[in-house]
Formats: sequence, structure tokens, C-alpha cells
Amino acid sequence: MGKRAEPRSQEDCTEPPPSPGQRPNTCCFCWCCCCSCSCLSAQKDEREEMTGRPTEETRMETTVETIESAEESSGTMPSMEEITSWTQGFDKVMGTEAGRNVFRQFLRTEYSEENMLFWLACEEFKKEKNTKVVEERARTIYEDYISILSPKEVSLDSRVREIVNRNLMNPGPLMFEDAQLQIYSLMHRDSFPRFLNSDLYKSLVQKPQPSPDTTPTTES
Repeated sequence: MGKRAEPRSQEDCTEPPPSPGQRPNTCCFCWCCCCSCSCLSAQKDEREEMTGRPTEETRMETTVETIESAEESSGTMPSMEEITSWTQGFDKVMGTEAGRNVFRQFLRTEYSEENMLFWLACEEFKKEKNTKVVEERARTIYEDYISILSPKEVSLDSRVREIVNRNLMNPGPLMFEDAQLQIYSLMHRDSFPRFLNSDLYKSLVQKPQPSPDTTPTTES
């Protein structure tokens, strides 16, 4: 009787590294990138390095001064009344353009700005009525924020990913609704408490407000 072949381990299946200039092979690929094999994950890591996005080891906090500078340049400075109202709930932040802009700047310090970008993209997507445009934007949103090959991939569970994948067969304005809700909940649960305790928010609360001009005018 011949010797029984031993099963190959995962390490034995590793292919030799490609030669310089050779494009690495993938074990599976489709435009929706619904598979989650290790080779695709590795490609994603490489793409993040190529695009300059910091990895977990190289992340550092952006200074409050930098965030405020970007916020002032947006031209949507919130009032003190609006800033203090944010402690009442996440919906107060997301309910105004100024609030979303400030929170987006905070997410940028945590390198999770893609969550807000995805949410905003879904909001615009739901307003589209043209069928052809819906199909094009659905593909763009998927490739930008859902595909595991994208450096801006958002964190979704397998159930929601499956819903999005099914909806891709027949795109509609509400096809990302479950995914958008999950990312909203993620920002609410995970990032919002840190935002209220951040130096950015504290600096906004303590920032002196311009006083009205009370200089008396002289009558001629």
C-alpha cells in the first residue's frame, strides 16, 4: 500500500513571492469583492501603505490647532449654543452641517473619517432618481467603502454585507440603508463619547465668543 499523502498546511500553500514588477496573483476576485481570503487582505494592507494612510502602529493624534484651522476654513463655524447642545445626543451633532463638519474633523484624528464620508454618500445617494445614475453611484459607493480592497472600507458585519451584495443585483436608492444605519450606530456608540471628551470639543466649548459691538455712536 502506498504512503498516505499528508495534508498540506496553510504555510505549505503559501506561494513564493512574485519577482520584481510581477503583479501578485489572487485566489479569487470579482468586482464586488465579497470574498475575504488572506491574499486580498494583504493587498488591502499594501494599498493602505501606498496611499499613505497610517497603519495602527504609526497612528498619532492630530493637534487641536490643525483641526480648528480646517474647521474655520470650511466656513461653517457652529455657535456656542449649538456646540453645547451636542452633549444632548448624537443626533444634535448629525442634524446640522456645522456639527457634521466638526465631527468629521474629529474622526480624521482617529483615521476613521470614512465612516462619515460613507454616511454622507448614502444620504446623497437616497435622493437620486435617475436609474442609470443610481447604478453608477451604487458601484462607486461599493468600491469606495464596502470592498475589502478599498483603503476606505467601513466596518460592516457579514449580515449587512450580504444584504448589500444582494442589492447590487438590482440597485435602488435605499440599497445601502442597513449599512448606513450600522455605521451611524458605530459612530454613535464608539466615536461620539470620545468626541465629547476630546481636546477638540473642550477647546470649542472654552473658545471665547465674539461680543456684540456696543460702542456708542456719536450723533452729528
